[in-house]
Amino acid sequence: MRIYGVDFTCAPRRAKPITVAAGFLTRERLQICGIEELPSFAAFEAFLARPGPWVGGFDFPFSLPAELVRDLRWPSAWTELVAHCAAMDRKRFRERLDAYRAGRPPGRKYAHRATDHPAGSSSPMKLVNPPVALMYHEGARRLIAAGLHVPVLRETGSSRVALEAYPGLLVRKQLGLRASYKSDTRAEQTPAR
Repeated sequence: MRIYGVDFTCAPRRAKPITVAAGFLTRERLQICGIEELPSFAAFEAFLARPGPWVGGFDFPFSLPAELVRDLRWPSAWTELVAHCAAMDRKRFRERLDAYRAGRPPGRKYAHRATDHPAGSSSPMKLVNPPVALMYHEGARRLIAAGLHVPVLRETGSSRVALEAYPGLLVRKQLGLRASYKSDTRAEQTPAR
């Protein structure tokens, strides 16, 4: 079975591409056979269209906190929610999240999904450091457009399967590392990281 690990960015370019680790799962062993850089959304979309079967772990939130969706009266069904958000340009999407946070009390500016705290991930409302809201805004729509099977959220029956992945959780739980395992600074991107 082909396995992909996708380190996503909401603004891919040559200096900071979407990075894909490609491997094969045989019995109980995962062997990484290559790293690929996708410098544009067009390249990412071409990657998503590759024939299956494959499973991809994508390092971006596939959805938004239920509290946020409820409070803003946005669609609760995933496909409709993604389409609703995709219909907003990036500026409008930012404005809606900023306005929502502005109306919340200190210490509760960001709503979270049930999985965010256990995974140690940022709220999908966050617009900077890391801008996971924008990663959701750009990524989820492309999973739908590509017709991928997203368990529970959009079960298409496709042999191309997308899973939301938390590499940081794996690093902390399985490898016992607490220090950051990644960096946006090219000089700090060592083989150990």
